[in-house]
Amino acid sequence: MNSSHENQKKQTQLSKTKQIIPLITACLVIIVIFAFTYQSPSKVASRNEKTVKHETVQPKGCVFKTVFEGELLDSNFVYKTPKKVISSVENALQFIAKAQHENGGWGAGSHSNQGEMNPHAVQPDPATTSMVAMALLRSGSTLEKGEYSAQLNNALLYLLKEVEKADAKSSTITSLTGTQIQIKLGANIDVVLASQFLSNILDCDIKDEKLKTRIKDCLNTCVAKIQKAQNSNGSLQGSGWAGVLQSSFANNALEAAQAQGVAVDTVILNKSRDFQKGNFNEKTGAVNTDLGAGVVLYSVSSSTRASAKEARKVDEEFAKAKREGKIKNDAKVTTENLEQIGYGKAEAQKYSTSYNVYNSAKDVAQQDNVTSGFGNNGGEEFMSFLQTGESLIIGKDMDWKKWYDKVSGTLLGIQNNDGSWNGHHCITSPVFCTATSVLILTVNNDIDKLVAMGGK
Repeated sequence: MNSSHENQKKQTQLSKTKQIIPLITACLVIIVIFAFTYQSPSKVASRNEKTVKHETVQPKGCVFKTVFEGELLDSNFVYKTPKKVISSVENALQFIAKAQHENGGWGAGSHSNQGEMNPHAVQPDPATTSMVAMALLRSGSTLEKGEYSAQLNNALLYLLKEVEKADAKSSTITSLTGTQIQIKLGANIDVVLASQFLSNILDCDIKDEKLKTRIKDCLNTCVAKIQKAQNSNGSLQGSGWAGVLQSSFANNALEAAQAQGVAVDTVILNKSRDFQKGNFNEKTGAVNTDLGAGVVLYSVSSSTRASAKEARKVDEEFAKAKREGKIKNDAKVTTENLEQIGYGKAEAQKYSTSYNVYNSAKDVAQQDNVTSGFGNNGGEEFMSFLQTGESLIIGKDMDWKKWYDKVSGTLLGIQNNDGSWNGHHCITSPVFCTATSVLILTVNNDIDKLVAMGGK
């Protein structure tokens, strides 16, 4: 009996031991794994900090060669792109990529057939191609990297070929006529927008010196054609339905080329600026829409753009004069006060006018009765909104965030299911309107560049 009882007791203990061993083994495995994988909070924080720094220093798109080396932009001026906008832009870029022709160009189509919405059923044209290429640049692609690098390279080659084969006696760079963009904006809009794009692409770090030289040569050709085509009043020849926009973008193109070191005639550039500013009377608020198709938005957005740099100069120098005690803190910008802080009489009159034109025109350009109709607009409206936004950033004007909130929210609400936008009158092209919308939505990617432009 005792022997049997002892055997039974031993078997019970053995059974319990067999049950405990797997548990002990499992615990040991867990301890070993934890020992090899555990990292202290300080190490994790350090790793995360390195990751953030790595992501922060990665350049998006072309790095602008600013004249303000080492100057930091006020963080309050920067606007983080909302997730919804990022998604909207991604869809738009996918639409654009599919719309490119085999020769590298994109087209808007003819004025006589505005109802054609198939991007492959129209001929490529330099103006539309330039707008799309600028949208790809601003969205983060370069000639060497980025999701749409191949499309951008093909677009550049298409435009270089168009400029190089253009008639030297002509004021434009294409033999194509009657496009939506030409009829609505002007016969010389192709050379204007191509010039702007060529200036922008030179901000990239182009390692191929032969290609860079080729781009510069073509840019010089475009600038010469633009300057040759200026009318005596400062506008550009060949005005279309909304010719004020062609003249305004010509002014932008000359400024951008000048920033790249191109020898731009300052007399022609100043005459161009004066023409744009002259379309708005800062004292009465009257808007001259003779070359703006009777549409206030086109003229005031152009006036805002042309006066932005000079208005910013006044703002900065006036603020400095107040800090130095040269003028009272509650002093207003007037011709007399500008003379008091060191401006010559003629210069004070000029800059006082620019300051007042800018501040009055920018307010009008953002009024609901001027911007209303989104969703029933043509490409001209999209271009005008782009002009207003870029002007506010060039002028280092904090109002640009309010403008961006308003315009981006509206744009997202009227985007088509395929990622495109299209006009409902005049310039209806989905490719042209989509490129312009992308330029608007991604304008904050070029804040450093635009702010630097305003300080030159």
